[in-house]
Amino acid sequence: MRGLIVGLLSLTPLLSAAVGDYSKQPDGIELETAAGTLRVQLVTDSIVRVTFARSAILFTRSASVVAPHVSAVKWTLADTAGELTLSTAQLKARVDRQTGRVSFLDAAGRPVLAEAADGHVLESADVQGEETFHARQLWQANAGESLYGLGQQQLGTVDIKGYDMDLWQRNTRVVVPMLLSSCGYGIFWDNMSYTRFGDLRPFVPIPAETPAPDIHPGGRGGGRGARPQEVHWESAVTAPETGDYQIKTTSDGAIKVWLDNRPIIDHYRQNWLADDDQVKVHLEANRRYPLKLDWNPEGGNKLQLSWKTPSPEADKIALWSEVADGVDYYFIYGPKLDSVVAGYRLLTGQAPMMPLWAFGLWQSRQKYNTAQESLDVVKQFRDRKIPFDNIVQDWQYWKADAWGSHQFDPARFPDPAGWIRSVHDLHAHVMISVWGKFYPGTANFDAMQKAGYLYQPNLQEGMKDWINYPYTFYDAFNAGAREMFWSQIDTNLFQKGIDAWWMDATEPDLMPSPPTLEGTRTHMPKTGMGMGSRVINGYPLFNSEAVYDGQRSAAPDQRVFILTRSAFAGQQRYGAATWSGDITSTWTAMAKQIPAGLGLSISGVPYWTQDVGGYTMQNKFSTRNPKPEDEEEWRELNARWFEFGTFTPLLRVHGELKPREMWTLGGESHPAYQAELKFDRLRYRMMAYIYSLAGGVTQQAGTIMRPLVMDFAADQTARDLNNEYMFGPAFLVAPVTTYQARTWAVYLPKGAAWYDFWTGKAAAAGAHDVAAPYDAIPVFVRAGSIVPFGPELQYTGEKAADPLTVYVYAGANGAFTLYEDQGTTYDYEKGAFSLIPIKWDDASGTLTIGRRQGSFPQMLKERTVRAVLVSPGAPVGFRFEETGGKTVKYTGEAVGVKLK
Repeated sequence: MRGLIVGLLSLTPLLSAAVGDYSKQPDGIELETAAGTLRVQLVTDSIVRVTFARSAILFTRSASVVAPHVSAVKWTLADTAGELTLSTAQLKARVDRQTGRVSFLDAAGRPVLAEAADGHVLESADVQGEETFHARQLWQANAGESLYGLGQQQLGTVDIKGYDMDLWQRNTRVVVPMLLSSCGYGIFWDNMSYTRFGDLRPFVPIPAETPAPDIHPGGRGGGRGARPQEVHWESAVTAPETGDYQIKTTSDGAIKVWLDNRPIIDHYRQNWLADDDQVKVHLEANRRYPLKLDWNPEGGNKLQLSWKTPSPEADKIALWSEVADGVDYYFIYGPKLDSVVAGYRLLTGQAPMMPLWAFGLWQSRQKYNTAQESLDVVKQFRDRKIPFDNIVQDWQYWKADAWGSHQFDPARFPDPAGWIRSVHDLHAHVMISVWGKFYPGTANFDAMQKAGYLYQPNLQEGMKDWINYPYTFYDAFNAGAREMFWSQIDTNLFQKGIDAWWMDATEPDLMPSPPTLEGTRTHMPKTGMGMGSRVINGYPLFNSEAVYDGQRSAAPDQRVFILTRSAFAGQQRYGAATWSGDITSTWTAMAKQIPAGLGLSISGVPYWTQDVGGYTMQNKFSTRNPKPEDEEEWRELNARWFEFGTFTPLLRVHGELKPREMWTLGGESHPAYQAELKFDRLRYRMMAYIYSLAGGVTQQAGTIMRPLVMDFAADQTARDLNNEYMFGPAFLVAPVTTYQARTWAVYLPKGAAWYDFWTGKAAAAGAHDVAAPYDAIPVFVRAGSIVPFGPELQYTGEKAADPLTVYVYAGANGAFTLYEDQGTTYDYEKGAFSLIPIKWDDASGTLTIGRRQGSFPQMLKERTVRAVLVSPGAPVGFRFEETGGKTVKYTGEAVGVKLK
């Protein structure tokens, strides 16, 4: 079974073993402590596995880790002064023989991270009838460090230090238990169960001078037949102590909170997906703070306000999991964070190449009702000369009562294979929505049910979904169920020509919205890998495995593309991208997607996307006759979001209630249409750069969408920013997330010189107010960057990247590797790809296009390269019309171009 490692790490303890006794193993040591057995294993010279259990260590499941022992590691063991020190060329792991406390140091002996005293915590527990442990690990936090990762959260912050989080999969929240530090290390917490980060104390009602509102279904203001009214509440609270407090709202509708007359929460979420907004604030002891809350339900029925006082563990880093055989984590040392991500990928699997066409524009809406409707949209793209590659068919292409049949409604899709061929004839591809969800009465349901592959509680309770049909999900943890699931979609969809898979609701979405942790647990009671609580976060990993393994078996030479609403550690190895779920069409939601995407990317999952424009919307946008001013805001919101989406790994437009094609935003003369068309053209011009970044993901475990800490860890201001990021090594992107903003505050990190991408003008590190017209967001390029641009395209496979225009940004030496392959097959796995190294020597002013390495049959044997130098004395902004520069012919051998 792919992706599942069953590793038996069991040693029978010596009857005479005493505290402090240890044995040296081929890959590390095993130590007896008063609390249990500790094992420290060297996976590589920069990765250490730490496991701790009450007795002999027995861990039978690791769904994520595919390479627990990569190769023999050269290491030494020293036993001095009550400490064991395991040393490699890259780090040292020091173990206290009495307590089992592990500390990690660099090769020179400088501290990097240390477990807290009594940091291994195991608590006996009964979860869903299984005798198990709650496992918790505490580390001593470093002064001044920032923390990142743990998947995709909606906190609106990149640095998650000081935030307490419940980590379980749900719509818009993605759990990948990979934590990284600005100090250059990572912790991979190898556990699939419900996990908590930080202080375990619960949030409690704020002790305000007047009680805060508490509205929920069945409670005050809620319940059947009740229609909650707007809430306008003002009070005050006195801080009991000085420190960092967390304030949280759980709500639907529109929520605004002010503390000390300062806005701290402002967001709208749909009434069927109530969730949390959470902020961290510093308060002074005994000071009285005014507190104000406004809530407009817009059909919602849930509102709660709570807080958490300063943590007694503020100097600790802590992870806790509900179900565990013991503590199990990997310490990964960089010190560069790219090396930490590479370590995670080494453990959990490398990301294969996505097909070239996946990096073009995806157009979607909820939903195209007929085959002809979607085909007409594809034709409009071609007729309007809008670059485009992919059309998406969302749900309900089946008959209303046939969810899970994977069969098209013949009245609306009379010839599915012919429809798909027609799309292909227009040089586009089709992605289709597929759920692990089944309605009784379909042949697929009957087959799954007969084999025992369906979760039963939904059926036993007669639970119905939001369109009033009974339903359940299949057990993706069961190998036989995965095989059957693939067989069903293969027969009904893949064999008709489907190109890509939209795996929706992969948390899985077992409960009517909004989901609850307890509901998910009880309705996935037992799986093919044990009780649901043990594996509750792992469903999307195995669901992706089903499709990836199935398609690779059915069509070994056709690249898999999967889009999934949730993810777990290791999912990148299955050709799966993740989108940020059913976010709202609001400026605040767009702003939150920047750190959400960055959090998932730095967690090691490289391909992230979002519903450009937001999935659903407030009443002011969704009304049949919106006010003119609201319609203008809608158009600008979509344009700004598209501009942001252009600089993400995948560009995908989607949403409900209103059409999302760019020509619906006021027509071709409207600035929204013009802005989206401009950025779409730019995306396709950048395809050589973007596809080379993808090559770097597969070949060097690279990261495309990069929090600034990855490149500027020494700059505290930069690494704290939530609204800027690097897109590959060259571009700093600052999306505009405020309506009618025409200037934007930008911070350019220290340690580099910069150029405005649009004007070519040099800019120094530091804070700037930058022009942000309707059709341009701030984009800067780091000095020393080499950026290749191809010709204008209507679709990715229209023509090769010839002529190739290479922009060179003076002020530092630079290098870039142009990656190319056939684009749709797995021949690159057999070495069928090429690398062209390009280097810039700033002192001599020479650009060298190096000797090509490798080849593939479709490779362009020679091409024209135009080199354009951008320097402080000769600013050149990006332009679609190619003028200036120096031109050379490239035939695969090294050639130099003097640009200064």
